[in-house]
Amino acid sequence: MTEFTSDIKTIPYSDERIFAMLSDLNNLERVKDRVPNDKIKDFTFDRDSCSMEINPVGKVVFTVISREPNKTVKFEASNLPVPLNLWIQLKPAGAEVTKMKMTVRTDVNPFLKPMISKPLQDALDKISDIIASLPYDEQV
Repeated sequence: MTEFTSDIKTIPYSDERIFAMLSDLNNLERVKDRVPNDKIKDFTFDRDSCSMEINPVGKVVFTVISREPNKTVKFEASNLPVPLNLWIQLKPAGAEVTKMKMTVRTDVNPFLKPMISKPLQDALDKISDIIASLPYDEQV
């Protein structure tokens, strides 16, 4: 297994508020305008999954496989050439401050690893930046 992690982000909201928003994928409605249309098409979602068409990969589906209240949301990807899991970890750092880290684990062929490592790390970093900057003060 190969693991990629984002930098730890500090979010000025409680872990409870952040978890409430991130654990229900219907809340992606708020950020779908931030999705780059040139790279991702047919972005759809419901409470437990989201799917998108990613060039050149094709249709990818992320499904929530585990929720640990106020701590983690774990996802499994399907329709990829390699197995991939992603999880978001939350840790309170004060009454209204939470630390967040994202991790991706994938089983990559050693020959493919050099080709996908940088794009996967870049994507993880961009996603964690977007999640850290979401408006968690809106009603969830």
